[in-house]
Amino acid sequence: MEQSITAATDRPRVAVKNPGLAMVSMLIGAFVGMFSETSLNIALPSLTRSLGISTATASWLVTGYMLVIGIILPFSGFLSKWFTTRQIVIFGLCDFIVGAAIAALAQNFGLLLFGRMIQGIGTGLILPLMFTVAMQVFRPSKLGAAMGMCALVIMFAPAVGPTLTGIVLAKLSWHWIFWLFIPFLAIALIFALTSLENVGEITKPKIDAVSILESAVGFASLVAGVSLASSRGWTSPAVLGLLALGIVVLAFYAHRQLHSASPILNLKIFAIPAFRTGALLVMVDFGIILATMYLLPMYIQNGLLLPVALTGIIMLPGGVINAATSAFAGRMFDRLGARTPAMAGFIIALIGALMLAFTTHTSSIAYVIAAHVILMIGCPLAMSPAQTYALSSLNGAQSADGSTIMNTLQQIIGAISTAIATSLLGLGAAANAHASKAVAFTSGVHYGIYFVIILIVCALLLSLGLKGRKTASAK
Repeated sequence: MEQSITAATDRPRVAVKNPGLAMVSMLIGAFVGMFSETSLNIALPSLTRSLGISTATASWLVTGYMLVIGIILPFSGFLSKWFTTRQIVIFGLCDFIVGAAIAALAQNFGLLLFGRMIQGIGTGLILPLMFTVAMQVFRPSKLGAAMGMCALVIMFAPAVGPTLTGIVLAKLSWHWIFWLFIPFLAIALIFALTSLENVGEITKPKIDAVSILESAVGFASLVAGVSLASSRGWTSPAVLGLLALGIVVLAFYAHRQLHSASPILNLKIFAIPAFRTGALLVMVDFGIILATMYLLPMYIQNGLLLPVALTGIIMLPGGVINAATSAFAGRMFDRLGARTPAMAGFIIALIGALMLAFTTHTSSIAYVIAAHVILMIGCPLAMSPAQTYALSSLNGAQSADGSTIMNTLQQIIGAISTAIATSLLGLGAAANAHASKAVAFTSGVHYGIYFVIILIVCALLLSLGLKGRKTASAK
């Protein structure tokens, strides 16, 4: 009797012929999107020399990309109620191919920035839809493994970005970074045309123009403000003005969504404790990863004084371990629930961060690799179970909003954590300006790592609120 009940309840929300094949196009598209978000960090010096622009101007190639993602992401749940899954994914992939081609052919900064912003539209559409579709087409007993597969994409792309970009720049020009995207996107498009099935119901809710305007202005102002803070400082009038505008407009936006009969973004799901706890853990974990991935390559180049190509090679073992752990962590949720792997993950990540805090300008490469690997075991070990825990607490209609909310806030938290790490890096370096440049820079990296440690401790305490497998199942 128990087996028959289990078989009856262990069914996907939407039946498709082959769930794995249905996900391929979105997995590839999301990987390229996340890779594109982090790959240019290591290429900025080459771009400044090639285009004859300042570092502050070149940083807009990263900021502009994140800006568009921050604007598009909140609308993905709403768009999925107006257009089919196939329409959104196919459009997003075609859009990304066009943006990559424009960037690859660009001979000036303006055209390159335009291409980058077009790419941001594709990433903003595909990224949240990947999680939404996974929640719909896989059986409950396989959700952990499915979400682990999605987490692998999110975690692996930033980890291998410096390695692949360093290899490309060592042999070719920066144009080839964008040419590299197109073959993968073309493969994803073939899978979208042949294997992707429609998931979700087209309801065509009323278009709320005021909410759309509030969302675009609020999220864009917030992302732009925190991104500019890293170069202009947190007390800059432009930064303070953008942050204030973003917070005020988003406050009105949140009030409107909470009191609307058909909101663009269903913020009421934050009232569900499991979603709230899991989503907060995912956001903090993402902030830990992006801050570390920003600090570590700079420490290797400016603290250890090693070349760009070697920087990518040093970060490769951590990227490989990251991918393996992400896939493994998803299966752990199916067996143990979220609490045990999440707490274990943050404890392991804390060990890796503490090791990085004790680095010097003469630390061995083996020591740095070991610290990075330990950190890259801990972060993905916590990420996938927390994400699955949050999304599995929602029903089918809510899952699209949950995925959109988490991905939107991930971008904002990632931008904020990177900006704070950048500010602390400069503060630490200035405090040791009397020492050599390598020593001063290493001290600045330590300031940023202290911030990472604080985030890990907060996440570890927050993970105490997760429920065990048996408790969650009973609920």
